[in-house]
Amino acid sequence: MASLLFSLVSLMCMLLTQWLVLFAAAKTVPSGFSVDLVHRDSPVSPLYNPLETRFDRFYNAYNRSISRINRFRPTYSKAFQSDIVADGGEYLMKISIGTPPVSVLGIADTGSDLTWVQCEPCEECYEQRDPLFDPRKSSTYKSVQCGTNPCNALDNSERVCDLEKNTCKYSYSYGDRSFTKGNIALEKFTVGVDSTRNQSRVSFPNLVFGCGHNNGGTFDNVGSGIIGLGGGPLSLVKQLAKSINGKFSYCLQAPDSAAKSSKLIFGTEKESIAVSSSTPLVERDPSTYYYVTLEAVSVGNKRLPYGGFSSSSAGKEGNIIIDSGTTLTFLQSEFYNSLESALEGAIKAKRVSDPKGLLSLCFEAAKDIDLPIVTFHFGGGAEVKLQANNTFARVQEDMVCLTIVPSNDIAILGNLAQTNFLVKYDLEERTVSFTPTNCANNH
Repeated sequence: MASLLFSLVSLMCMLLTQWLVLFAAAKTVPSGFSVDLVHRDSPVSPLYNPLETRFDRFYNAYNRSISRINRFRPTYSKAFQSDIVADGGEYLMKISIGTPPVSVLGIADTGSDLTWVQCEPCEECYEQRDPLFDPRKSSTYKSVQCGTNPCNALDNSERVCDLEKNTCKYSYSYGDRSFTKGNIALEKFTVGVDSTRNQSRVSFPNLVFGCGHNNGGTFDNVGSGIIGLGGGPLSLVKQLAKSINGKFSYCLQAPDSAAKSSKLIFGTEKESIAVSSSTPLVERDPSTYYYVTLEAVSVGNKRLPYGGFSSSSAGKEGNIIIDSGTTLTFLQSEFYNSLESALEGAIKAKRVSDPKGLLSLCFEAAKDIDLPIVTFHFGGGAEVKLQANNTFARVQEDMVCLTIVPSNDIAILGNLAQTNFLVKYDLEERTVSFTPTNCANNH
């Protein structure tokens, strides 16, 4: 009897231990966790310059948008992350890498795949305020060999094999002559909100990243590198796909009101009861970018079909890219002319010229003026209603200008158009949805 009782107790203890292990494992990777996104022009950003006016910051963002669009042009699409403007991103995010963890501040970029940081020892490195990551001091750092899946996921033009050591290396050159070169490696990443919130950080072992030992150019000295959030196999969201059920989202505040940070969510923290508009993601090359289909744009009740232009891909599926790193929205030039005419007819204010000669459609606005809702109609019946602050910006105290600009080839939905929307990506269902949200309160 005693032997039977002992066996039962032992069995119960074993089952309890297994349950606790399973429970602990479940707690390790919650269904959703978040990280702060800091706009580079936010007062809480290390890049914030108090001597600049909000108008200076807008025009600087305009110039970065014009430079950044080159990365999306078909001429460059075959080169994996080539011809990128090095500091073209708009949002910064912190993660930790290695064991013990080293904090890294990088550009969060939906237009990049591979996450890379500056690493010791440096052959050549740009100036960086924070200490560089030293893989020799991390117990979880592992080199990647040539011919392995992580190495083969790189484009042929960017992959280098060190035959002597049988290690995989990468080499990226950027459009502004900046560059980064280094080793492809596996490392433990820790992501999540600050310890000041009631939410723990979450760690993931053996994530692929680039350890840059030779980097230079126009990179900002506050940043350590780039955090890739694109759709390719080496991006952070693709590597975490199983843990986050292929889902991530962000809620961006307007830069001039972003005293607090915006939010990037991995997985699903909480289900929204608000009505959202969902549209299919379209498979196109390169897989880095998030393509959707824009079918029409409405100014008030006037609907303007998007497409049917000569020598244009505007009418094709996947004709516009959603990008968090571009401030402006770019639309096909022939369509833009129709949109501009419709807006001019709908706005009862005096049209004036941008003193810098950069933006085409501007209005006198010493006081607030009535600006129409502009609706983007996407494939699958999705309708995204853009408010005035999504489509116009104040460039002087008495002037507002349209932040949608013409492009001869590439169309991009920029981050101003995405502010105060919860933008959700579902990489399993291949959809993206837009839910109107007050992102300042979404914390």
